[in-house]
Amino acid sequence: MSHCRIKGRHSREGGNPGGNWIPGQARNYKLMSNFVISVLFFSLFTFHFSLFTAAHAAGPPKRIISLAPNITEILFALGLGDNIVGVTSFCDYPEEAKKKPKIGGMSNPSLEAVVSLKPDIVVMTTDGNPKEFEERLRSMKIRTYVFTARRLTELPKAVRDLGTALGVKKSAGKFAEDYEKTLNGLKVRNSKSVVAKKKVLFIVWPEPLIVAGPGTVIDDAINTIGAENIASSTMAEYPKYSIEEIIRRSPDIIFIGKGTGMEKVSEGLFTRLRIVSAVRNHKFFYVSDDLYRLGPRTLKGIAEISDLMEK
Repeated sequence: MSHCRIKGRHSREGGNPGGNWIPGQARNYKLMSNFVISVLFFSLFTFHFSLFTAAHAAGPPKRIISLAPNITEILFALGLGDNIVGVTSFCDYPEEAKKKPKIGGMSNPSLEAVVSLKPDIVVMTTDGNPKEFEERLRSMKIRTYVFTARRLTELPKAVRDLGTALGVKKSAGKFAEDYEKTLNGLKVRNSKSVVAKKKVLFIVWPEPLIVAGPGTVIDDAINTIGAENIASSTMAEYPKYSIEEIIRRSPDIIFIGKGTGMEKVSEGLFTRLRIVSAVRNHKFFYVSDDLYRLGPRTLKGIAEISDLMEK
């Protein structure tokens, strides 16, 4: 009777399958369980501590490759010029960027060149760099960072995020704050300006005729100063445009990007557009390439076209 009571009580508390109460085995089982738990806890603690230590020891990336001209300009603006070990063949600003080793173009960078420079991180953009190249770098365990901003309002947050990833959070925050303050100032200034509601066309290239359409930094800039981009209703960001459409829409102002021999190339275009209001009133201007890249010089580009429209 006594044995049965002990057996029954142990069975209810999860005893051994055979139903035999063996105190020695129970103690050994308990000791073994405590030992296994202690080992697992120590292993997990050691693993997580190792990860933290490794990350802390590595610190911010010291060798950076930029795969886009606007990224290069932003990196220099954040004080990371000395950390840049490679750029594309299109990265020509600031002047120091021209002296950096080249890794090819934006759409066709050389994997061999990138690997040979032993980067800690490769900064890419969704606006021009192929997704496949990022995947190849990741497959080779090369760290990448993809910069996604393409519009004026997206830049401040994107720079803050980039600064955090590169260990320059403070300078990135300062850049973003100054940018937001200046952009808001331009909006307020132009909300009271005579440029509001004027029709504008921005020509990127005269032959064939390519203009700035919707979704571009240039289109954002025109909207920021309160004017109307007559090419904003097109289906492409940089569409081919017709002489007939320019004549029909009759812009008040025409901007054309500067470039080697651009004025000579444009002569024929403006001859054909001589009946358009902007050409007839001599309201066509050659402007810098500050609006071609979303970065530190973008605000200068907005101020430039704003000033010219008030002439």
